[in-house]
Amino acid sequence: MRRTRQTKILATLGPATSDPDMIEALFMAGVDVFRLNFSHGEKADHKARFDAIRALESKTGRPIAILLDLQGPKLRIGAFADGPVELEEGAAFRLDLDAAKGDQTRVRLPHPEIFKALEPGADLLLDDGRLRLTVERCDEASADCRVAVGGTLSERKGVNVPGVVLPLSPLTDKDREDLAYGLELGVDWVALSFVQRPEDVAEAQAIIEGRAWIMAKLEKPAAIERLEEIVELSDGIMVARGDLGVEMPPEDVPVLQRDIVRSARRAGKPVVVATQMLDSMVDAPVPTRAEASDVATAVYDGADAVMLSAETAVGAYPVETVEMMDRIIQRVQKDPYYREVIEAQRLEPEATTADAMSAAARQVGETITASAIVTYTTSGSTTVRIARERPDRPIISLTPREETARKLALVWGVHSARAPDARNLDDMVETALHQAKIDGFAESDDRIVVTAGVPFGTPGKTNLLRIARLP
Repeated sequence: MRRTRQTKILATLGPATSDPDMIEALFMAGVDVFRLNFSHGEKADHKARFDAIRALESKTGRPIAILLDLQGPKLRIGAFADGPVELEEGAAFRLDLDAAKGDQTRVRLPHPEIFKALEPGADLLLDDGRLRLTVERCDEASADCRVAVGGTLSERKGVNVPGVVLPLSPLTDKDREDLAYGLELGVDWVALSFVQRPEDVAEAQAIIEGRAWIMAKLEKPAAIERLEEIVELSDGIMVARGDLGVEMPPEDVPVLQRDIVRSARRAGKPVVVATQMLDSMVDAPVPTRAEASDVATAVYDGADAVMLSAETAVGAYPVETVEMMDRIIQRVQKDPYYREVIEAQRLEPEATTADAMSAAARQVGETITASAIVTYTTSGSTTVRIARERPDRPIISLTPREETARKLALVWGVHSARAPDARNLDDMVETALHQAKIDGFAESDDRIVVTAGVPFGTPGKTNLLRIARLP
């Protein structure tokens, strides 16, 4: 079973898509990676979905990636004594640590770390940015604010602090517990929320210890200021446009999306564009034309994957949504202009053996019109570097490691498969030709390009390129 597109689809499972039959329907419609969102649901729910995915994997014989998305810190105000309050523009409003229920003049904000980081003039956004307060005076236990943008405020609404690096770990106690549980299950990717600095990624790395690949979610403006460092430390990047759009002007988000995608691609790291891509399909069987264009833009930019959230987790048309996203991607990638854009964005190889081999594989594959580029890999790094080249030939990744095959299911253009390490050059070529044929990439007399490392089975030692022809 093979996909006929390069950009991958990442879909969130939830109440609408927990049944094994529905999960299989989503996979057959085009899902390459399933997201378990630990902001919602119980562990038992996630385990049932995990088990259903692994059963589907065994049934289809195709590696399927599972991404655990951690909740991260949730900053929220406290409760009000008499229900929602109306904040008038220009009115005074106080945030403090007092446990008493709030009123029209004040409310509890049970996060002393916010007060420690605030300064006069800072803005606080409430309820996904619908209300805005400007800090006039503050200390370590309170902030006296002026209402800049008013409206109705109800209890437990979220708080965003744009432009301020908060002294918070991205991993709460709940996240650490969820992470340990997910790693025990055997998730392939971990999406790290609330990343503000490279040290946040390093903290997660120390816990994960290579058992899963880390995807840093870029949703805080502070992270953008240290983008290159965060990209360098991470295994992958997610453009979390929802929270970025709350803390930054909406007109900045498309530019940031493009910059983040390009930064990740320069570093050869898989990048996912997420949030509200086909949001109207939560309730409608077709998307808006603007949403279709939004998905297309991410594909033209060269993103490795595009993500569905509520559309598949709670939406009324989850399978139709995946089918629609699949159709949009395939239509874009049939556009001659798509290859022009990809070619124009091609990056210069770094002065490394891996990049030299990757660039050579792409060039040879295109020159001889090879049916596929077959790469042997142990850790997955060789395949990721070839995907960085964005060749116009399919990439078949052969690995003896099941966990590597699953991780690579998220990477642009990669058809991931398990295969034993080659014993010698003849075995290498024979296995590559066999895989290309049985998976429908090549027929008799077609040529393929094969990359591998000698001695065989040594991670990070890709140093061999062969051209082979099917008999």
